[in-house]
Amino acid sequence: MGLLEKHQFIERNATLLLVGSLVVVSIGGIVEIAPLFYLENTIEKVEGMRPYSPLELAGRSIYIREGCYVCHSQMIRPFRDEVERYGHYSLAAESMYDHSFQWGSKRTGPDLARVGDRYSNEWHVQHLVEPRDVVPESVMPSYAFLKETPLKVTDVSMELKANRAVGVPYSDEMVASAKADLAAQADPNSDISGLLQRYPKAKIGDFDGDAQNLTEMDALVAYLQMLGTLVDFSTYDDAAGYR
Repeated sequence: MGLLEKHQFIERNATLLLVGSLVVVSIGGIVEIAPLFYLENTIEKVEGMRPYSPLELAGRSIYIREGCYVCHSQMIRPFRDEVERYGHYSLAAESMYDHSFQWGSKRTGPDLARVGDRYSNEWHVQHLVEPRDVVPESVMPSYAFLKETPLKVTDVSMELKANRAVGVPYSDEMVASAKADLAAQADPNSDISGLLQRYPKAKIGDFDGDAQNLTEMDALVAYLQMLGTLVDFSTYDDAAGYR
């Protein structure tokens, strides 16, 4: 029986074809999945990445609560047009502390993976208060209420502990200092030395322009200003040659 005849025999026998398909798929699945059980981490660590500061974490929660992820992705794909518009393509390590991640593919507005430091705090506040004042063609709704809403985090230490339970490396010192760090990051007159040791490159300042009150606008802008700023991409060679 030739090879072609053997192949025809298998194709004409539904039961044999099903069993053969299951065997092939099972072998392929084992080859791909089994090695993962022997790896401590499937994400290559990148210098500069750290957990979110308490204020950034609060801002991220507001970002998710208000559905910002529905119109803005946080994943720059390794295509020429995306890299030229948004910056270096996203690394897996940049989302390693995200629960849940904000990758997405829907872009009514631009990708925000590299939005940190691209605009001033004042720009972000005005954009959130009245988007069309700074981007005339914007269809984004106003989030002016964030500037009038006091930031209320019931127990910020518990927020960090909850994240630590799923693998985010918050230390005992970070947990103990969480409440003080939350307030200090939005107060340019506070002692921030300890905060910066725990959270390098954290943005410090009166984010919403109201030094007397800590608001949800402070938290959201602090989060946005951090995005894409932790990794020094000048040390990376773009293997695809997009730059």
